[in-house]
Amino acid sequence: MPVAKGSTIDPVRTRATIVDAAIPVLYERGLDGIGVAELCTRLGVSKETLYRHFGTKEGLIEAVLQERSERVTQWLAGVAEDAGNDPRAQLAAVFDALQQWYDDPVFRGCAMLNAAAQHHIDSVRAITARHLDRYLEVFTGIAERAGAAHPRLLGRQFLMLVEGATVVAAHQGAADAGEQARQAALTLLSAASEGV
Repeated sequence: MPVAKGSTIDPVRTRATIVDAAIPVLYERGLDGIGVAELCTRLGVSKETLYRHFGTKEGLIEAVLQERSERVTQWLAGVAEDAGNDPRAQLAAVFDALQQWYDDPVFRGCAMLNAAAQHHIDSVRAITARHLDRYLEVFTGIAERAGAAHPRLLGRQFLMLVEGATVVAAHQGAADAGEQARQAALTLLSAASEGV
């Protein structure tokens, strides 16, 4: 990422550009599947630039995970919102979108859970926990709009279905993991709505 002579360096933009470039690389290769030298080559930055902006490779990993979490959570919340006001339609849309993600040839499972499994360190596990909490907010909101008696509990059940389907899709094939989870989620939603 050379800077043209006479131009100024914008640290915020440089950092964001590095994070954007690192997201697919670290997702594809895994957090520990690529060394700093190769990572810098793939990103087109020097080690000095990486260390200046992130301190360590771990600093970059944390920035990547935070950004990915933000993007994925906004994506799922947007999918639910775009489905209209009906909670069943919102829930179905989320699982349909997840199935499309599972079908993508670059799908490698949930980056957050992969990271937590690869790095048993507090900072990564905290990012993963916040990510799951943000998913839970989306699903709890759907459960509340459906009038569930215990929306947070129902939201957790939806979260378990999402993460379970994601693991199954990553390790046993994506064929219909999202569709099966969708059916289970809609059944749970119907049962919770009938119990009101």
